[in-house]
Amino acid sequence: MKTMGLHDLALVAPKAFPHADATARAAGADDLLVSARISEDLNSAIADCQYVVGASARTRAGRWPILDPRTAAETIVARLPAEQCAIVMGPEQSGLTNADLARCHALVNIPTAPEYRSLNIAMAVQVLCYELRMAALARASSEPLSQPAHHEAPPATAEEIEGFQVQLENALVESGFLHPSHPTELKRKLRRLFLRAGLDRKEINILRGAIASLGKKP
Repeated sequence: MKTMGLHDLALVAPKAFPHADATARAAGADDLLVSARISEDLNSAIADCQYVVGASARTRAGRWPILDPRTAAETIVARLPAEQCAIVMGPEQSGLTNADLARCHALVNIPTAPEYRSLNIAMAVQVLCYELRMAALARASSEPLSQPAHHEAPPATAEEIEGFQVQLENALVESGFLHPSHPTELKRKLRRLFLRAGLDRKEINILRGAIASLGKKP
């Protein structure tokens, strides 16, 4: 991260931190560890983010927009600094869970040779950091590579979207459309639907107000 000019590191429920091994492996970039933000869960780590990309070794076609590292970096850099963005990396052995991915607007997949797909998390992070740096340098020397969608209000943050999703699910349970023990796949599909919409803060407030009004008696 430091080699590529990045500094905003967030760690989600680390097993052991701070730790001497982490400091030693940082090889002079331990200031990033000192300033790292520690969160108990992913929701709190990305609460202030308006665009979240999850790294996945599997393409999971049909569920999320799948970006290659270069496109993901260009998309993120085009949104900065107006929006807070994040790339989420999962544990090396298991990757991100479906619940984690449901909180992402898109996925980034590093294309590897089909006969040998092994890529550890350190290498994956370096590839993505490199592409972010190249996209930032390109933007600094020319016009932005792409323009983010126009919004009347700031894009909704992950925390605001999560609040809306909880309100929506509660309303659907109360109406009988959802059962508390209903499989979570339908809930994830609803999340992806609204993430794809790219809602801004004003639109989230309209939707929350509409849901609240449905429970009022005339």
